[in-house]
Parts: sequence; structure tokens; C-alpha cells
Amino acid sequence: MIETLPRREREVFETLCGLGEGATAAVRDALRDPLSDSAVRTLLKRLEAKDLVLRDAQGVWRPAPRSRALADNALQRMVDTFFAGSAASAATALLGLTKALKPEELAALRRAIDAAGEEEAS
Repeated sequence: MIETLPRREREVFETLCGLGEGATAAVRDALRDPLSDSAVRTLLKRLEAKDLVLRDAQGVWRPAPRSRALADNALQRMVDTFFAGSAASAATALLGLTKALKPEELAALRRAIDAAGEEEAS
């Protein structure tokens, strides 16, 4: 569904996903190509109407819970398109984008690799 969004809606949605949550001003400030507050508010309301984002009583926006499934689908399409379906090739490419990993990131990767090895052995 994300790929069918107009460019600016997709940009606002992806920015909010990167932030995790934020007020309109925070989303506006994080955009690569800034928009006015009213334009960002309008785009966020459109995304809310499409059930992609939620707004709480304090005016803080966050991706809707199903956004994780959308992210998983987008990642799967990227792996299929650019890495011939190989998650290992995609992971290797992603690791090449960073200079150093934090200890907690290394630990999470080790756990994921161990879990994948255990599933394969079963």
C-alpha cells in the first residue's frame, strides 16, 4: 500500500516511521524537503484517514500498529528486487553501510543468526 501513496504522503509517512512518533512540527523539521505546518498537518490527516497513522489527545502522531507489517512487506519487496530474494545478501549490504555497530545491535544480530540456525536445524 505504501508504494501507492502520493510522493509527499509517502515521504511524511516514512519520516514519521523513522521518528517513531512526533508532533507536526517534529515531522516537518525531519523532512528532507520541508513543507509548511499546514501542509504537513494535511498530509498526516490524509494518512490518518487511510489508517496508516494515529494521533493521540496531545497531538502526537505515530505509525499505526499495522505499520510493522507494511515495513515487513516493503523490506521483502526490496530483498526480492535488489538481492534476488537473499536475506543474507541484503543483511550483508546493510551491514556494509555502517562503520560500527553498537554492542546491543551486535547482540541482536547474533540472536537472530542463532535463531535462524536453530530453525534450519529443526
